[in-house]
Amino acid sequence: MAKNKLKRFSQLEQLPNVIQPETYELKEDIPLKGNWHNQFFKNNHPIVLELGCGKGEYSVALAERFPKKNFIGVDIKGNRMWVGATDSNHKKMKNIAFLRIRIENIIKCFAENEVSEIWITFPDPQIKRKRQSKRLTHPDFLKKYNNFLKEDAIINLKTDSAFLYGYTLGVIEGENHELLDCTNDVYNVHQTRENMDIKTHYEKIYLGKNTAITYTKFRLNY
Repeated sequence: MAKNKLKRFSQLEQLPNVIQPETYELKEDIPLKGNWHNQFFKNNHPIVLELGCGKGEYSVALAERFPKKNFIGVDIKGNRMWVGATDSNHKKMKNIAFLRIRIENIIKCFAENEVSEIWITFPDPQIKRKRQSKRLTHPDFLKKYNNFLKEDAIINLKTDSAFLYGYTLGVIEGENHELLDCTNDVYNVHQTRENMDIKTHYEKIYLGKNTAITYTKFRLNY
């Protein structure tokens, strides 16, 4: 397993769709900040982030579905990211990239009004109270996102965690953000929502255990 990880890390260095800033480089803004459109994607299509992308299945599927949008999967776990990065590279997809950083450093990588949408897919809910600042919908993270989101940008949260779902709804209400949609069961046969049919590896595991998948869609109001 260790040799396989090392092989994947080595391959990540060679993939043209993977950006891996060093820790010391993140003390300053990375060169692509504010330049993703003209230096990487070479177009002005909207940029969509998947935070905590894991294997990148959601980013790859969305990029295939929406060729007029650019997608960036963000995660620190290169061994998992390798899956989506390799898959999309083999498919010669030009509207997807992978950024290997800790999400705490996200504002070092994107400029004001550079991002049009965020997907947060099955993040660690960080249930312990002492870990609450690590939740990707914690107010501190939302303020970071606000630094680079367009005014009408949307944030999507898809999770198997009823705890994180309820917590996020509380944050939205408490901070007066705009709740656009929510459900505690995205696969309720009486409801249909765009892009809910895309299922990640871990989502399939949760569904196999009859765990309900929740969805929240909202807009920041700072």
